Amino acid sequence: MRILLVEDDPGVREALELGLSLEGHEVRATASPKEALAHLPWAEAVVLDILLPEGDGFSLLKEIRARSEVPVLMLTALDGVEWRVKGLREGADDYLVKPYSLQELLARLEALLRRSRRKEEVLAYKDLRLYPRRMEAFRGERRLNLSPKAFLLLKAFLESPEEVIPKEALMLKVWGEEVEPATLEVHLSLLRKALGEPNPIQTVRGYGYRLFLP
Repeated sequence: MRILLVEDDPGVREALELGLSLEGHEVRATASPKEALAHLPWAEAVVLDILLPEGDGFSLLKEIRARSEVPVLMLTALDGVEWRVKGLREGADDYLVKPYSLQELLARLEALLRRSRRKEEVLAYKDLRLYPRRMEAFRGERRLNLSPKAFLLLKAFLESPEEVIPKEALMLKVWGEEVEPATLEVHLSLLRKALGEPNPIQTVRGYGYRLFLP
């Protein structure tokens, strides 16, 4: 599986990255919440420490949950019922306390991924497929490299294919508020570029946009 590891201790981060890689998993490791969010669309599972140099794991967990339902396992030295309860209530799927066994960590991640895939949702239209929980999208067999905003735009279109969506409605779905029209245009341009030809996003002048392929 593709595992995003967010851990502040360099020694622990390197050892865990090596251990998971030796077990055949792809790993991207960082201590930065900003970098973690940039890698989020790639990840199938997240291993998240609570104590981070640029914030805390709970704040990052909220950001992750605002963007994705990817399985999150919190891995921390904070061993107390109040911490476990807080982590689970904030949106974590599991909570493992250091020191830990690599085999137990792997078993927990595999269990989370199995449960996630059993209830996986897919949005599809013609040759387009989007997996909201995994934050993955495909055109045919080609995996699309989308920014978080472009992903949310495509999700909005796939939820209402062939229907014209007003500009304001798109803004609310993606940003939660109305933004500058130029901002919307920039991200739509990036999405169009990623989708390639024939391009399925049509402009309905003076009103909005729709997803359509003949």
